[in-house]
Amino acid sequence: MTIARIANKAYQRFSGVARSYASERNKLFELQNHSLVNGNAAVLRKNSVLGNNLSSISSFRALAGMNFGRREFRTTPKHQFANAQATKVESKSDCEGEIYATLEATKPGEKPRIVVLGTGWAACRFLKGIDTKLYDVVCISPRNHMVFTPLLASTCVGTLEFRSVAEPVNQIQTALAKDPNSYYFLASCTGIDTDKHEVFCETAGEASQKPYRFRVAYDKLVIASGAEPLTFNIKGVKEHASFLREVSHAQEIRKKLLLNLMLSENPGMCEEEKERLLHCVVIGGGPTGVEFSGELSDFIMRDVWERYAHVKNYIRVTLIEANEILSSFDVGLRQYATKHLTKSGVRLVRGVVKEVLPDKIILSDGSEVAYGLLVWSTGVGPSEFVKSLNLPKSPGGRIGIDEWLRVPSVQDVYALGDCAGFLESVGKPVLPALAQVAEREGKFLLEMFNRMAREGGGKALSGQDIPLGDPFVYKHFGSMASVGRYKALVDLRESKEDSSGISMAGFISWFVWRSAYLTRVISWRNRFYVAVNWATTLVFGRDNTRIS
Repeated sequence: MTIARIANKAYQRFSGVARSYASERNKLFELQNHSLVNGNAAVLRKNSVLGNNLSSISSFRALAGMNFGRREFRTTPKHQFANAQATKVESKSDCEGEIYATLEATKPGEKPRIVVLGTGWAACRFLKGIDTKLYDVVCISPRNHMVFTPLLASTCVGTLEFRSVAEPVNQIQTALAKDPNSYYFLASCTGIDTDKHEVFCETAGEASQKPYRFRVAYDKLVIASGAEPLTFNIKGVKEHASFLREVSHAQEIRKKLLLNLMLSENPGMCEEEKERLLHCVVIGGGPTGVEFSGELSDFIMRDVWERYAHVKNYIRVTLIEANEILSSFDVGLRQYATKHLTKSGVRLVRGVVKEVLPDKIILSDGSEVAYGLLVWSTGVGPSEFVKSLNLPKSPGGRIGIDEWLRVPSVQDVYALGDCAGFLESVGKPVLPALAQVAEREGKFLLEMFNRMAREGGGKALSGQDIPLGDPFVYKHFGSMASVGRYKALVDLRESKEDSSGISMAGFISWFVWRSAYLTRVISWRNRFYVAVNWATTLVFGRDNTRIS
Protein backbone atom coordinates (compact mmCIF):
# COMPACT_ATOMS: atom_id res chain seq x y z
CA MET A 1 0.00 0.00 0.00
CA THR A 2 2.84 2.36 0.86
CA ILE A 3 4.42 1.76 -2.53
CA ALA A 4 1.05 2.37 -4.22
CA ARG A 5 0.58 5.74 -2.42
CA ILE A 6 4.09 6.86 -3.36
CA ALA A 7 3.47 5.88 -7.02
CA ASN A 8 0.10 7.70 -7.04
CA LYS A 9 1.65 10.93 -5.68
CA ALA A 10 4.49 10.73 -8.22
CA TYR A 11 1.96 10.24 -11.03
CA GLN A 12 -0.10 13.29 -9.91
CA ARG A 13 3.02 15.43 -9.69
CA PHE A 14 4.19 14.33 -13.13
CA SER A 15 0.71 14.92 -14.60
CA GLY A 16 0.71 18.48 -13.30
CA VAL A 17 4.11 19.17 -14.81
CA ALA A 18 3.04 17.59 -18.09
CA ARG A 19 -0.08 19.79 -18.24
CA SER A 20 2.11 22.83 -17.59
CA TYR A 21 4.43 21.75 -20.39
CA ALA A 22 1.49 21.21 -22.76
CA SER A 23 0.17 24.67 -21.93
CA GLU A 24 3.55 26.27 -22.60
CA ARG A 25 3.90 24.30 -25.84
CA ASN A 26 0.48 25.46 -27.06
CA LYS A 27 1.39 29.04 -26.32
CA LEU A 28 4.57 28.60 -28.30
CA PHE A 29 2.75 27.13 -31.30
CA GLU A 30 0.15 29.93 -31.17
CA LEU A 31 2.96 32.46 -31.14
CA GLN A 32 4.67 30.85 -34.11
CA ASN A 33 1.45 30.63 -36.13
CA HIS A 34 0.62 34.24 -35.30
CA SER A 35 4.04 35.32 -36.52
CA LEU A 36 3.70 33.44 -39.81
CA VAL A 37 0.22 34.77 -40.54
CA ASN A 38 1.42 38.34 -40.11
CA GLY A 39 4.29 37.75 -42.51
CA ASN A 40 7.12 37.79 -39.98
CA ALA A 41 10.08 35.43 -40.13
CA ALA A 42 10.36 34.11 -36.59
CA VAL A 43 14.02 33.25 -37.04
CA LEU A 44 14.82 36.83 -37.87
CA ARG A 45 13.55 38.36 -34.62
CA LYS A 46 14.48 38.39 -30.98
CA ASN A 47 11.41 37.44 -29.03
CA SER A 48 11.50 37.46 -25.26
CA VAL A 49 8.25 35.52 -24.95
CA LEU A 50 9.68 32.74 -27.08
CA GLY A 51 12.75 32.68 -24.88
CA ASN A 52 10.59 32.41 -21.75
CA ASN A 53 8.58 29.55 -23.22
CA LEU A 54 11.73 27.72 -24.21
CA SER A 55 13.14 28.30 -20.76
CA SER A 56 9.98 26.81 -19.18
CA ILE A 57 10.20 23.78 -21.44
CA SER A 58 13.85 23.29 -20.58
CA SER A 59 13.00 23.51 -16.85
CA PHE A 60 10.33 20.88 -17.26
CA ARG A 61 12.79 18.55 -18.97
CA ALA A 62 15.27 18.98 -16.18
CA LEU A 63 12.55 18.36 -13.57
CA ALA A 64 11.06 15.35 -15.25
CA GLY A 65 14.47 13.92 -16.15
CA MET A 66 13.18 12.82 -19.55
CA ASN A 67 14.68 13.01 -23.06
CA PHE A 68 12.25 13.89 -25.84
CA GLY A 69 14.56 12.73 -28.63
CA ARG A 70 15.36 14.90 -31.64
CA ARG A 71 12.09 16.83 -31.83
CA GLU A 72 13.53 19.83 -30.03
CA PHE A 73 12.82 23.55 -30.14
CA ARG A 74 15.92 25.40 -31.18
CA THR A 75 16.62 29.12 -31.17
CA THR A 76 18.68 30.85 -33.83
CA PRO A 77 22.31 31.25 -32.71
CA LYS A 78 23.15 34.73 -31.47
CA HIS A 79 25.66 35.32 -34.27
CA GLN A 80 23.06 34.60 -36.94
CA PHE A 81 20.94 37.42 -38.40
CA ALA A 82 22.48 39.85 -35.93
CA ASN A 83 21.16 42.85 -37.87
CA ALA A 84 17.67 41.47 -38.43
CA GLN A 85 14.53 42.94 -36.95
CA ALA A 86 10.90 43.55 -37.91
CA THR A 87 10.04 46.97 -39.26
CA LYS A 88 7.12 48.68 -40.90
CA VAL A 89 7.42 49.66 -44.54
CA GLU A 90 7.30 53.43 -44.94
CA SER A 91 7.89 53.68 -48.69
CA LYS A 92 5.03 54.41 -51.03
CA SER A 93 4.38 51.02 -52.61
CA ASP A 94 1.85 48.26 -52.82
CA CYS A 95 3.34 46.81 -49.64
CA GLU A 96 2.78 49.91 -47.51
CA GLY A 97 1.53 49.10 -44.04
CA GLU A 98 2.81 45.51 -44.00
CA ILE A 99 5.27 44.26 -41.42
CA TYR A 100 8.53 42.95 -42.86
CA ALA A 101 11.31 40.99 -41.26
CA THR A 102 14.43 42.85 -42.29
CA LEU A 103 18.13 42.16 -42.65
CA GLU A 104 19.32 45.64 -41.76
CA ALA A 105 22.07 47.63 -43.43
CA THR A 106 25.66 46.96 -42.48
CA LYS A 107 27.21 49.17 -39.80
CA PRO A 108 30.56 51.00 -39.84
CA GLY A 109 33.37 48.54 -39.29
CA GLU A 110 31.44 45.62 -40.77
CA LYS A 111 32.16 44.11 -44.16
CA PRO A 112 30.05 45.49 -47.02
CA ARG A 113 27.20 43.25 -48.16
CA ILE A 114 26.60 42.12 -51.74
CA VAL A 115 23.11 40.88 -52.58
CA VAL A 116 22.98 38.59 -55.63
CA LEU A 117 19.64 37.82 -57.28
CA GLY A 118 19.78 34.51 -59.13
CA THR A 119 21.76 31.26 -59.36
CA GLY A 120 22.40 31.01 -63.09
CA TRP A 121 25.65 31.06 -65.03
CA ALA A 122 26.42 34.72 -64.36
CA ALA A 123 25.47 34.70 -60.68
CA CYS A 124 27.34 31.49 -59.86
CA ARG A 125 30.50 32.55 -61.69
CA PHE A 126 30.38 35.78 -59.68
CA LEU A 127 29.74 33.95 -56.40
CA LYS A 128 32.48 31.42 -57.06
CA GLY A 129 35.22 34.04 -57.35
CA ILE A 130 34.13 36.86 -55.04
CA ASP A 131 36.50 37.44 -52.11
CA THR A 132 34.45 36.69 -48.97
CA LYS A 133 37.21 38.17 -46.82
CA LEU A 134 36.23 41.53 -48.27
CA TYR A 135 32.44 41.07 -48.57
CA ASP A 136 29.49 39.39 -46.92
CA VAL A 137 27.35 37.73 -49.58
CA VAL A 138 23.59 37.15 -49.64
CA CYS A 139 22.19 35.09 -52.50
CA ILE A 140 18.43 35.22 -53.14
CA SER A 141 16.86 32.81 -55.62
CA PRO A 142 13.93 30.37 -55.83
CA ARG A 143 16.44 27.76 -57.02
CA ASN A 144 19.19 26.58 -54.66
CA HIS A 145 21.46 25.19 -57.38
CA MET A 146 23.05 26.01 -60.70
CA VAL A 147 21.95 24.02 -63.77
CA PHE A 148 24.44 23.08 -66.49
CA THR A 149 21.89 23.80 -69.22
CA PRO A 150 23.82 22.47 -72.27
CA LEU A 151 23.50 18.92 -70.92
CA LEU A 152 19.85 19.04 -69.87
CA ALA A 153 18.76 17.37 -73.11
CA SER A 154 20.87 14.33 -72.20
CA THR A 155 19.05 13.88 -68.89
CA CYS A 156 15.65 13.67 -70.61
CA VAL A 157 16.47 10.32 -72.22
CA GLY A 158 18.65 8.80 -69.49
CA THR A 159 22.10 9.50 -70.98
CA LEU A 160 22.97 11.51 -67.86
CA GLU A 161 21.56 11.55 -64.36
CA PHE A 162 19.99 14.74 -63.07
CA ARG A 163 22.53 15.19 -60.28
CA SER A 164 25.28 15.35 -62.93
CA VAL A 165 24.01 18.68 -64.29
CA ALA A 166 23.17 20.48 -61.02
CA GLU A 167 25.52 22.00 -58.45
CA PRO A 168 24.30 23.35 -55.05
CA VAL A 169 25.00 27.05 -54.71
CA ASN A 170 26.40 26.64 -51.18
CA GLN A 171 29.07 24.35 -52.61
CA ILE A 172 29.92 26.84 -55.34
CA GLN A 173 30.39 29.48 -52.62
CA THR A 174 30.91 27.80 -49.25
CA ALA A 175 30.64 31.10 -47.38
CA LEU A 176 26.87 30.94 -47.89
CA ALA A 177 26.82 27.88 -45.63
CA LYS A 178 29.63 28.70 -43.21
CA ASP A 179 30.17 32.44 -42.72
CA PRO A 180 28.03 33.99 -39.96
CA ASN A 181 26.83 36.96 -42.07
CA SER A 182 26.51 35.33 -45.49
CA TYR A 183 23.28 33.57 -46.40
CA TYR A 184 21.32 31.87 -49.11
CA PHE A 185 17.57 32.68 -49.04
CA LEU A 186 15.06 30.51 -50.89
CA ALA A 187 12.92 33.36 -52.15
CA SER A 188 11.98 35.48 -55.14
CA CYS A 189 12.68 39.19 -55.38
CA THR A 190 9.48 41.17 -55.88
CA GLY A 191 10.83 44.72 -55.90
CA ILE A 192 13.81 47.00 -55.36
CA ASP A 193 14.03 50.28 -53.45
CA THR A 194 17.15 51.83 -54.97
CA ASP A 195 16.92 54.93 -52.75
CA LYS A 196 17.03 52.94 -49.49
CA HIS A 197 19.27 50.21 -50.93
CA GLU A 198 16.82 47.40 -50.14
CA VAL A 199 15.27 44.49 -52.00
CA PHE A 200 11.80 43.11 -51.24
CA CYS A 201 11.45 39.33 -51.29
CA GLU A 202 8.83 36.64 -50.94
CA THR A 203 9.69 33.14 -49.83
CA ALA A 204 9.47 30.31 -52.34
CA GLY A 205 8.41 26.76 -51.59
CA GLU A 206 5.49 24.37 -51.73
CA ALA A 207 2.06 25.79 -52.52
CA SER A 208 0.73 24.47 -49.20
CA GLN A 209 3.07 26.77 -47.27
CA LYS A 210 1.89 30.33 -47.06
CA PRO A 211 4.73 32.57 -48.27
CA TYR A 212 5.86 35.51 -46.21
CA ARG A 213 7.77 38.61 -47.15
CA PHE A 214 11.00 40.13 -45.97
CA ARG A 215 13.53 42.67 -47.15
CA VAL A 216 17.31 42.76 -47.28
CA ALA A 217 19.53 45.85 -47.28
CA TYR A 218 22.53 45.89 -49.61
CA ASP A 219 25.70 47.83 -50.24
CA LYS A 220 26.00 46.46 -53.78
CA LEU A 221 23.24 44.73 -55.72
CA VAL A 222 23.89 42.28 -58.55
CA ILE A 223 20.83 41.40 -60.63
CA ALA A 224 21.39 38.11 -62.44
CA SER A 225 17.87 36.72 -62.41
CA GLY A 226 18.04 35.22 -65.91
CA ALA A 227 15.28 35.12 -68.50
CA GLU A 228 12.12 33.18 -69.34
CA PRO A 229 11.21 31.11 -72.42
CA LEU A 230 9.74 33.13 -75.25
CA THR A 231 6.19 32.06 -76.11
CA PHE A 232 5.33 35.02 -78.41
CA ASN A 233 1.96 35.16 -76.60
CA ILE A 234 0.80 32.10 -78.52
CA LYS A 235 -2.33 30.66 -76.94
CA GLY A 236 -1.87 27.36 -75.11
CA VAL A 237 1.94 27.24 -74.99
CA LYS A 238 2.34 27.71 -71.23
CA GLU A 239 -0.50 25.32 -70.47
CA HIS A 240 0.44 22.40 -72.73
CA ALA A 241 4.11 22.66 -73.80
CA SER A 242 7.19 21.53 -71.88
CA PHE A 243 10.23 23.78 -71.67
CA LEU A 244 13.87 22.77 -71.19
CA ARG A 245 15.42 25.31 -68.83
CA GLU A 246 15.39 23.60 -65.42
CA VAL A 247 16.01 20.15 -63.97
CA SER A 248 12.30 19.94 -63.18
CA HIS A 249 11.55 20.51 -66.87
CA ALA A 250 13.85 17.64 -67.87
CA GLN A 251 12.24 15.40 -65.26
CA GLU A 252 8.80 16.25 -66.59
CA ILE A 253 9.85 15.47 -70.18
CA ARG A 254 11.47 12.19 -69.19
CA LYS A 255 8.44 11.09 -67.19
CA LYS A 256 6.01 11.98 -69.98
CA LEU A 257 8.13 10.25 -72.62
CA LEU A 258 8.44 6.98 -70.71
CA LEU A 259 4.79 7.02 -69.64
CA ASN A 260 3.67 7.46 -73.24
CA LEU A 261 5.84 4.54 -74.31
CA MET A 262 4.41 2.27 -71.62
CA LEU A 263 0.80 3.34 -72.09
CA SER A 264 0.98 2.79 -75.83
CA GLU A 265 1.60 -0.94 -75.25
CA ASN A 266 -1.69 -1.40 -73.39
CA PRO A 267 -4.35 -3.42 -75.27
CA GLY A 268 -7.34 -1.72 -76.82
CA MET A 269 -5.59 1.48 -77.95
CA CYS A 270 -6.43 2.42 -81.54
CA GLU A 271 -3.72 3.01 -84.14
CA GLU A 272 -4.47 6.73 -84.44
CA GLU A 273 -4.18 7.32 -80.68
CA LYS A 274 -1.00 5.28 -80.50
CA GLU A 275 0.58 7.37 -83.25
CA ARG A 276 -0.40 10.59 -81.49
CA LEU A 277 0.85 9.42 -78.11
CA LEU A 278 4.28 8.51 -79.52
CA HIS A 279 4.70 11.62 -81.66
CA CYS A 280 7.36 13.92 -80.12
CA VAL A 281 7.26 17.47 -81.48
CA VAL A 282 10.06 19.99 -80.89
CA ILE A 283 9.42 23.69 -81.59
CA GLY A 284 12.54 25.73 -82.33
CA GLY A 285 15.60 24.89 -84.40
CA GLY A 286 18.25 26.45 -82.19
CA PRO A 287 21.00 24.49 -80.41
CA THR A 288 18.62 23.30 -77.64
CA GLY A 289 15.97 22.04 -80.06
CA VAL A 290 18.51 20.35 -82.34
CA GLU A 291 20.38 18.69 -79.47
CA PHE A 292 17.15 17.41 -77.92
CA SER A 293 16.01 16.05 -81.30
CA GLY A 294 19.36 14.32 -81.72
CA GLU A 295 19.20 12.79 -78.25
CA LEU A 296 15.65 11.57 -78.96
CA SER A 297 16.69 9.94 -82.24
CA ASP A 298 19.55 8.19 -80.43
CA PHE A 299 17.16 7.01 -77.75
CA ILE A 300 14.75 5.63 -80.34
CA MET A 301 17.42 3.75 -82.29
CA ARG A 302 19.34 2.34 -79.34
CA ASP A 303 16.67 1.82 -76.68
CA VAL A 304 13.11 1.98 -77.99
CA TRP A 305 13.69 -0.53 -80.78
CA GLU A 306 15.08 -2.98 -78.22
CA ARG A 307 13.01 -2.37 -75.08
CA TYR A 308 9.70 -1.31 -76.64
CA ALA A 309 9.63 -3.55 -79.70
CA HIS A 310 5.81 -3.64 -79.84
CA VAL A 311 5.55 0.09 -80.54
CA LYS A 312 8.90 0.89 -82.11
CA ASN A 313 7.34 1.64 -85.51
CA TYR A 314 5.02 4.30 -84.07
CA ILE A 315 7.44 6.63 -82.30
CA ARG A 316 8.74 9.57 -84.34
CA VAL A 317 10.25 13.03 -83.91
CA THR A 318 9.26 16.25 -85.69
CA LEU A 319 11.28 19.46 -85.48
CA ILE A 320 9.38 22.62 -86.46
CA GLU A 321 11.29 25.83 -87.21
CA ALA A 322 10.08 29.07 -88.77
CA ASN A 323 13.32 29.70 -90.69
CA GLU A 324 16.49 27.59 -90.83
CA ILE A 325 17.83 25.40 -88.06
CA LEU A 326 21.02 26.56 -86.32
CA SER A 327 20.88 29.95 -88.03
CA SER A 328 23.98 31.20 -86.17
CA PHE A 329 26.20 28.42 -87.57
CA ASP A 330 28.11 28.20 -90.83
CA VAL A 331 26.08 27.31 -93.95
CA GLY A 332 27.98 24.08 -94.44
CA LEU A 333 27.35 23.04 -90.83
CA ARG A 334 23.64 23.78 -91.17
CA GLN A 335 23.44 21.59 -94.24
CA TYR A 336 25.32 18.81 -92.43
CA ALA A 337 22.93 19.02 -89.47
CA THR A 338 19.87 18.94 -91.73
CA LYS A 339 21.14 15.90 -93.60
CA HIS A 340 22.14 14.05 -90.45
CA LEU A 341 18.87 14.70 -88.57
CA THR A 342 16.83 13.62 -91.58
CA LYS A 343 18.88 10.43 -91.87
CA SER A 344 18.33 9.76 -88.15
CA GLY A 345 14.56 9.86 -88.63
CA VAL A 346 13.84 13.43 -87.51
CA ARG A 347 11.23 15.08 -89.69
CA LEU A 348 12.01 18.75 -90.36
CA VAL A 349 9.04 21.06 -90.92
CA ARG A 350 9.17 24.77 -91.71
CA GLY A 351 6.23 26.56 -90.16
CA VAL A 352 4.93 28.97 -87.55
CA VAL A 353 2.79 27.82 -84.63
CA LYS A 354 -0.53 29.65 -84.35
CA GLU A 355 -2.12 27.84 -81.39
CA VAL A 356 -1.39 24.94 -79.06
CA LEU A 357 -4.19 22.58 -78.00
CA PRO A 358 -3.96 19.73 -75.45
CA ASP A 359 -3.38 17.08 -78.13
CA LYS A 360 -2.38 19.00 -81.27
CA ILE A 361 -0.83 22.21 -82.56
CA ILE A 362 -2.23 24.41 -85.32
CA LEU A 363 0.23 26.03 -87.73
CA SER A 364 -0.25 29.37 -89.46
CA ASP A 365 -1.09 27.65 -92.77
CA GLY A 366 -4.00 25.85 -91.08
CA SER A 367 -2.38 22.42 -90.87
CA GLU A 368 -2.63 20.43 -87.66
CA VAL A 369 0.04 18.31 -85.98
CA ALA A 370 -1.02 15.83 -83.28
CA TYR A 371 1.48 15.21 -80.49
CA GLY A 372 2.00 13.23 -77.31
CA LEU A 373 5.03 15.24 -76.15
CA LEU A 374 5.62 18.90 -77.05
CA VAL A 375 8.94 20.59 -76.21
CA TRP A 376 9.18 24.35 -76.70
CA SER A 377 12.65 25.89 -77.26
CA THR A 378 12.30 29.13 -79.22
CA GLY A 379 14.70 31.29 -77.24
CA VAL A 380 14.36 33.44 -74.12
CA GLY A 381 13.10 36.90 -73.25
CA PRO A 382 12.85 39.18 -70.20
CA SER A 383 11.04 37.82 -67.17
CA GLU A 384 8.03 39.42 -65.51
CA PHE A 385 10.28 40.55 -62.67
CA VAL A 386 12.60 42.39 -65.06
CA LYS A 387 9.64 43.97 -66.84
CA SER A 388 8.27 45.24 -63.52
CA LEU A 389 11.48 47.06 -62.53
CA ASN A 390 11.54 50.83 -62.94
CA LEU A 391 15.01 50.75 -64.50
CA PRO A 392 16.24 51.74 -67.98
CA LYS A 393 15.77 49.02 -70.56
CA SER A 394 17.92 47.97 -73.49
CA PRO A 395 16.49 47.00 -76.89
CA GLY A 396 14.50 43.83 -76.29
CA GLY A 397 13.31 44.81 -72.79
CA ARG A 398 16.37 43.71 -70.80
CA ILE A 399 17.87 45.84 -68.00
CA GLY A 400 20.02 48.55 -69.55
CA ILE A 401 23.69 48.59 -68.53
CA ASP A 402 26.82 50.52 -69.46
CA GLU A 403 30.25 49.16 -70.38
CA TRP A 404 31.03 48.28 -66.74
CA LEU A 405 27.74 46.38 -66.25
CA ARG A 406 26.31 49.19 -64.10
CA VAL A 407 22.71 50.38 -64.25
CA PRO A 408 23.45 54.07 -64.98
CA SER A 409 20.34 55.68 -63.48
CA VAL A 410 20.91 54.29 -59.95
CA GLN A 411 23.88 53.77 -57.68
CA ASP A 412 25.41 50.46 -56.58
CA VAL A 413 23.19 48.35 -58.88
CA TYR A 414 24.69 46.03 -61.51
CA ALA A 415 23.05 43.61 -63.94
CA LEU A 416 24.50 40.76 -65.95
CA GLY A 417 23.53 37.60 -67.78
CA ASP A 418 20.37 37.04 -69.79
CA CYS A 419 18.45 39.77 -67.91
CA ALA A 420 20.83 42.57 -68.99
CA GLY A 421 21.82 44.25 -72.23
CA PHE A 422 23.80 47.29 -73.34
CA LEU A 423 21.98 50.61 -73.59
CA GLU A 424 21.72 52.24 -76.99
CA SER A 425 23.83 55.14 -75.74
CA VAL A 426 26.78 52.78 -75.28
CA GLY A 427 26.86 52.08 -79.00
CA LYS A 428 27.35 48.33 -78.57
CA PRO A 429 24.97 45.60 -79.76
CA VAL A 430 22.98 43.70 -77.17
CA LEU A 431 24.89 40.50 -76.40
CA PRO A 432 23.22 37.15 -77.08
CA ALA A 433 21.64 35.20 -74.22
CA LEU A 434 24.39 32.58 -74.06
CA ALA A 435 26.08 30.82 -71.16
CA GLN A 436 29.54 31.95 -72.25
CA VAL A 437 28.41 35.60 -72.24
CA ALA A 438 26.95 35.30 -68.74
CA GLU A 439 29.97 33.48 -67.36
CA ARG A 440 32.41 36.04 -68.69
CA GLU A 441 30.33 38.92 -67.36
CA GLY A 442 30.35 37.27 -63.92
CA LYS A 443 34.13 36.93 -64.01
CA PHE A 444 34.58 40.56 -65.10
CA LEU A 445 32.32 41.88 -62.34
CA LEU A 446 33.86 39.88 -59.50
CA GLU A 447 37.34 41.12 -60.43
CA MET A 448 36.04 44.70 -60.46
CA PHE A 449 34.29 44.23 -57.08
CA ASN A 450 37.40 42.73 -55.44
CA ARG A 451 39.47 45.64 -56.73
CA MET A 452 36.92 48.19 -55.49
CA ALA A 453 36.82 46.67 -51.98
CA ARG A 454 40.61 46.75 -51.65
CA GLU A 455 40.53 50.46 -52.48
CA GLY A 456 37.75 51.18 -49.98
CA GLY A 457 34.80 51.32 -52.36
CA GLY A 458 32.81 48.33 -51.16
CA LYS A 459 30.31 50.20 -49.01
CA ALA A 460 27.16 51.79 -50.38
CA LEU A 461 27.68 55.17 -52.12
CA SER A 462 31.45 54.93 -51.69
CA GLY A 463 32.84 53.80 -55.03
CA GLN A 464 32.17 56.80 -57.27
CA ASP A 465 35.75 58.08 -57.36
CA ILE A 466 37.47 54.71 -57.68
CA PRO A 467 38.74 53.88 -61.20
CA LEU A 468 36.91 50.87 -62.60
CA GLY A 469 39.55 49.79 -65.11
CA ASP A 470 38.93 48.70 -68.66
CA PRO A 471 35.31 48.23 -69.76
CA PHE A 472 33.80 44.83 -70.47
CA VAL A 473 34.51 43.50 -73.96
CA TYR A 474 32.98 40.27 -75.16
CA LYS A 475 34.81 38.11 -77.67
CA HIS A 476 32.86 35.21 -79.10
CA PHE A 477 34.84 31.97 -78.93
CA GLY A 478 32.47 29.98 -81.12
CA SER A 479 29.47 27.67 -80.89
CA MET A 480 29.00 23.91 -80.58
CA ALA A 481 25.99 21.63 -80.86
CA SER A 482 25.39 17.89 -80.85
CA VAL A 483 23.20 16.36 -83.54
CA GLY A 484 23.09 12.77 -82.20
CA ARG A 485 24.77 9.44 -83.01
CA TYR A 486 28.24 10.64 -81.91
CA LYS A 487 28.18 13.58 -84.29
CA ALA A 488 28.45 17.27 -83.45
CA LEU A 489 29.12 20.67 -84.99
CA VAL A 490 31.96 22.99 -83.94
CA ASP A 491 31.95 26.55 -85.29
CA LEU A 492 34.88 28.57 -83.93
CA ARG A 493 34.28 31.74 -85.91
CA GLU A 494 33.90 35.06 -84.06
CA SER A 495 30.92 36.03 -86.24
CA LYS A 496 28.94 34.94 -89.28
CA GLU A 497 31.01 37.17 -91.52
CA ASP A 498 34.33 35.76 -90.30
CA SER A 499 35.75 33.33 -92.85
CA SER A 500 39.01 32.63 -91.02
CA GLY A 501 37.57 30.55 -88.19
CA ILE A 502 37.46 26.78 -87.93
CA SER A 503 34.26 24.91 -88.79
CA MET A 504 34.04 21.14 -88.58
CA ALA A 505 31.52 18.36 -88.08
CA GLY A 506 31.53 14.65 -87.31
CA PHE A 507 32.91 12.35 -84.65
CA ILE A 508 35.97 14.49 -83.85
CA SER A 509 33.67 17.45 -83.34
CA TRP A 510 31.53 15.31 -81.02
CA PHE A 511 34.62 14.43 -78.98
CA VAL A 512 35.61 18.12 -78.80
CA TRP A 513 32.06 19.04 -77.78
CA ARG A 514 32.00 16.43 -75.00
CA SER A 515 35.46 17.38 -73.73
CA ALA A 516 34.70 21.10 -73.73
CA TYR A 517 31.47 20.68 -71.79
CA LEU A 518 33.09 18.27 -69.36
CA THR A 519 35.69 20.90 -68.42
CA ARG A 520 33.00 23.55 -67.99
CA VAL A 521 31.17 21.64 -65.25
CA ILE A 522 32.00 23.43 -62.01
CA SER A 523 32.88 20.65 -59.56
CA TRP A 524 35.18 17.69 -59.99
CA ARG A 525 32.48 15.52 -58.45
CA ASN A 526 30.06 16.36 -61.25
CA ARG A 527 32.79 15.93 -63.86
CA PHE A 528 33.26 12.43 -62.54
CA TYR A 529 29.49 11.80 -62.66
CA VAL A 530 29.25 13.00 -66.26
CA ALA A 531 32.25 10.94 -67.41
CA VAL A 532 30.91 7.79 -65.73
CA ASN A 533 27.41 8.36 -67.15
CA TRP A 534 28.72 8.74 -70.68
CA ALA A 535 30.94 5.65 -70.36
CA THR A 536 28.15 3.45 -68.97
CA THR A 537 25.73 4.70 -71.63
CA LEU A 538 28.14 3.68 -74.38
CA VAL A 539 28.52 0.18 -72.89
CA PHE A 540 25.17 -0.63 -71.26
CA GLY A 541 22.70 1.85 -72.77
CA ARG A 542 20.59 4.46 -71.02
CA ASP A 543 18.94 4.29 -67.63
CA ASN A 544 15.23 4.41 -68.44
CA THR A 545 13.83 2.19 -65.71
CA ARG A 546 12.38 5.06 -63.66
CA ILE A 547 9.57 7.41 -64.55
CA SER A 548 9.93 9.89 -61.70
